[in-house]
Amino acid sequence: MAQISDAIRDGAEGFFRTQYGTISKMALLLAVVILSIYLFRSTTPQQESSGLGRTISAYITVAAFLLGALCSGIAGYIGMWVSVRANVRVSSAARRSAREALQVAVRAGGFSAMVVVGMAVIGIAILYASFYVWLGVDLPGSMKVTELPLLLVGYGFGASFVALFAQLGGGIYTKAADVGADLVGKVEQGIPEDDPRNPAVIADLVGDNVGDCAARGADLFESIAAEIISAMILGGTMAQRCKIEDPSGFILFPLVVHSFDLVVSSVGVLSIRGTRDSGAKGAVEDPMAVLQKGYSVTIVLAVITFGASTRWMLYTEQAPSAWLNFALCGLVGIITAYVFVWITKYYTDYKHEPVRTLALSSSTGHGTNIIAGVSLGLESTALPVLVISVSIISAFWLGHTSGLVDETGNPTGGLFGTAVATMGMLSTAAYILTMDMFGPIADNAGGIVEMSQQPESVREITDVLDAVGNTTKATTKGFAIGSAALASFLLFSAYMDEVATFAHEPFKQVDIAIPEVFIGGLLGSMLIFLFSAWACSAVGRTAQEVVTEVRRQFIERPGIMDYKEKPDYGRCVAIVASASLREMIKPGALAIVSPVAIGVLFRILGYYTGHPLLGAKVVASMLMFATVSGILMALFLNTAGGAWDNAKKYIETGALGGKGSESHKAAITGDTVGDPFKDTAGPSLHVLIKLLATITLVMAPVFL
Repeated sequence: MAQISDAIRDGAEGFFRTQYGTISKMALLLAVVILSIYLFRSTTPQQESSGLGRTISAYITVAAFLLGALCSGIAGYIGMWVSVRANVRVSSAARRSAREALQVAVRAGGFSAMVVVGMAVIGIAILYASFYVWLGVDLPGSMKVTELPLLLVGYGFGASFVALFAQLGGGIYTKAADVGADLVGKVEQGIPEDDPRNPAVIADLVGDNVGDCAARGADLFESIAAEIISAMILGGTMAQRCKIEDPSGFILFPLVVHSFDLVVSSVGVLSIRGTRDSGAKGAVEDPMAVLQKGYSVTIVLAVITFGASTRWMLYTEQAPSAWLNFALCGLVGIITAYVFVWITKYYTDYKHEPVRTLALSSSTGHGTNIIAGVSLGLESTALPVLVISVSIISAFWLGHTSGLVDETGNPTGGLFGTAVATMGMLSTAAYILTMDMFGPIADNAGGIVEMSQQPESVREITDVLDAVGNTTKATTKGFAIGSAALASFLLFSAYMDEVATFAHEPFKQVDIAIPEVFIGGLLGSMLIFLFSAWACSAVGRTAQEVVTEVRRQFIERPGIMDYKEKPDYGRCVAIVASASLREMIKPGALAIVSPVAIGVLFRILGYYTGHPLLGAKVVASMLMFATVSGILMALFLNTAGGAWDNAKKYIETGALGGKGSESHKAAITGDTVGDPFKDTAGPSLHVLIKLLATITLVMAPVFL
């Protein structure tokens, strides 16, 4: 067990070093580009009056960008560091009892989650405090505290930048190895998953760590960072418009909420206790039920602490009952998160009808399995979109009727209400991330158990944990998409405010009846489809290399099948590592270059046709359409992929002929098709949406 675990650790750490070395070089290059743009851009009247010139503004944005990128990298590294050490402990615990194995996996995931959320809060708090002191905020003749959050946008951009490449590179790595291992090992040779005779098995297990743990750590770090910054910006803007005496409560509120998140999620994780005498000897307890109990504890505590935080931070004499409306906005967000988790579980857990119907379609062949999986994925977009729509409207209305008004008597709390709902949705982020990290750790533990040839009873325990891990990974992705939708809506509003500030004229709406603006929307939607296509084809090309290598080893070393010869695991690891680094560049570059190129092109066109705001409007349209298309596409890809995977797991429990049957082979085909959907293109899309929003916010002056 220790020997296999060491091989996985070496592979994961080696790839991580190379991948993040490449990402850091690209980040430094982008930092130089941002610095150049900011040194030659115009400044706002507020910046001039506070003495914040171009040079200081440029260096502040670049410093924030690099700190965001660094913290995101550290968050990803911690996720990977914990998982490659916890996997062997979980497989060892599974020899004693199912409950102990569950507890070890959950606590390992919990540790990573606490560090990731803590990093996001501490990074922004340090940046905010440093700027506050350094720039002499609120002193006579200096910057107002309500303008300070806009200086933090670079931090969110840095976090998004690293998260996208981490998700792309890790996703291509894990799924190319998985597809290659499954196609040759399970389908052609008929050997079990994670069998030590499969040359691609170590690469597959390494991929779980770099693709799911490291990438998801960077991903959720970026989600929280983007949401905190956008909520701080909107809180500051609203406080300024309402002339609130002490606006700091509205600005610092997101940091307080996420600090409480660490406490309530820790209690939820610690409520899952292990006992050595249950599980292995008796019936295996349903791990999903245990995790749900922990989640329920976390949600109850989150509701209480959120209500207390709103009363403490958001109470103002101008509207004494406004805090209660905002507490209800938070409750809307918490309910939205819970419903999202439930919907994704319904569509991806094999205890429910959709996955069982999908498994049944496998009994009539490979084609019907694919058709059923695609239709299930398409259908699964409906309920989440309805939930997001209701939550945005409810939160906006609650904020709008909070009693906070500007100088002219117009209600101004609507957008901040939506921001508070997003905070409510992410107020249990640490526990959600715990459930996500649990999945790949359990998957790795199952691989170690299989490779070290443990008794069947131990493999049964890890199989149950692995199947639950698939569902928790899918639910986390659903949760991340929901929060990305709300966060992008907030960042979009912040972008429109930023454009209005620089242009010295109102920018309240985007008119898609203008042909150029409509084209911007079309380009935004196209970007989502093209990005998804490139991400999936990258997995396909890399998997082909793995399949060729695994077949070659089985032909040239016939003794592998009889355990007389050892496969060359290192060769597959090297192939996947180099290919995934090569393949992540093209889709990543598309995401970063597209919004800037479109904005600059239409800015030039607007200059010659007498439409000064054309570039900004086209980019706003691109952002709107890309967000809508991206959310739907990500929901489809994630749910279809998760459902295909668990349909295969359901058949492997003995249903519809069990392992080795024709329906099992068809289900493996479906799982193979779904692999790049759920672990490469799908998770990368919601990061892409937020990256587009932060790029446009940082680059807003370039489009004018």
